[in-house]
Amino acid sequence: MGNKKVLSEEYKAEAIKAITGLEHVRTRPSMYIGDVGERGLHHLIWEILDNAVDEHMAGYADQISLTIHADNSVTVEDNGRGIPVDIHPETGIPAVQMVFTMLGAGGKFDKKVYRYSGGLHGVGASVVNALSEWLVVEVYRDGLIYRQEYRRGEPITEVRTIGKTTKRGTKVTFKPDPEIFETTKIKHDIVERRVRELAYLNPNCKFILKDERINKEFVYHFKKGIEELVSYLLVGKTPLFEEIVRIQGEAEDVIVDIAFSYTKDYKEVVESFVNNIKTVEGGTHVTGFRSGLTKAVMRALPSLKIQKDLKETITGEDLREGLVAVISCKVPEPQFEGQTKTKLGNQNVKNIVESIVYENLSNYFENNREILRLIVEKAIEAALAREAAKKAKELVRRKSPLEDSTLPGKLADCSEKDPKKCELFIVEGESAGGSAKQGRDRRFQAILPL
Repeated sequence: MGNKKVLSEEYKAEAIKAITGLEHVRTRPSMYIGDVGERGLHHLIWEILDNAVDEHMAGYADQISLTIHADNSVTVEDNGRGIPVDIHPETGIPAVQMVFTMLGAGGKFDKKVYRYSGGLHGVGASVVNALSEWLVVEVYRDGLIYRQEYRRGEPITEVRTIGKTTKRGTKVTFKPDPEIFETTKIKHDIVERRVRELAYLNPNCKFILKDERINKEFVYHFKKGIEELVSYLLVGKTPLFEEIVRIQGEAEDVIVDIAFSYTKDYKEVVESFVNNIKTVEGGTHVTGFRSGLTKAVMRALPSLKIQKDLKETITGEDLREGLVAVISCKVPEPQFEGQTKTKLGNQNVKNIVESIVYENLSNYFENNREILRLIVEKAIEAALAREAAKKAKELVRRKSPLEDSTLPGKLADCSEKDPKKCELFIVEGESAGGSAKQGRDRRFQAILPL
């Protein structure tokens, strides 16, 4: 927080950079939000919510509330700095109006204002505005309340002062347009899951979810952060040990936060995030964690009294059997890949995460031999099971259909393994069998004396 004052002073109208104008959003909404079904509908909420979370990540907001109203309109409010309302020097219009009417306008492209941003690759508040029947923004800044109203993307009022306040922050209320979306019914479960997820990832921020349709309010504030998410993922499973291991570190402006434990299950469960965005397809941060974990365990193996041949059978995959982990990284300029753009591609992040995990776990295992032993013993069991399965598979593949039968041992088999190409001669007595064997074609003819 040492540079908080500097950042705050630089968050002025000049920091809002316009990339391009708002065009074709209403005629081709799928280009901007993926689809006009349920997923696209909720994407509007995520855009505004991400902006509020970015204010928290920048060090200014510590409370975010999201309200679903009875008419399925949504309000997101934070207690951050408030969007600038002064006139932009290049466009001659208020900066807040730029944010809601110009595609790509925002402070996220200026590193001085937002070091890490979940909304960097988002479509922005302007698209939410364009795809809403109506939208109202209120800014609490410099002791005043500023308000502007829009209808289907167009401002219908000027930015005006409507009163005084001691609050600070931004409040955005919008109603998704039924002319655009197949449904405008907000799903409580989808929103609740995302808000809860963000609360785990941002332990210094309180999240409040209100749903007026069911007259309920939920408050999420997980002070232990992702440790509590791991505990949540462990519910209903048998833990291998009670402790949740925590790894934290920073290098080259990349902040790493990892929590993990193990269960007696066979499945690996890893949930990963970059700048609060869920990386469903994983990426370089996950690869780095797995590599660092494997190296740290292998380095510590000699300290355990385990047979050498057993140690040598263990692979990284064996070590991850039963693993339950949450990986959260803050990356200044994340590069997303994959079919759904949910896979981190920054190659430098792999080395950073691997190094932090390796160093932290190497020290941890020196002081926690029992947990190391439990992890290794489970890995050995996984390795032995894997080897046994491999041998069984090879045995089945080697056997011919005739070898797999319960026929007598006197069978003179052929070399062909395809039963459709084989002939079987059943003869009476070994004498006849001998003659048949001499006259047969060994490639596809088998003889069975009875």
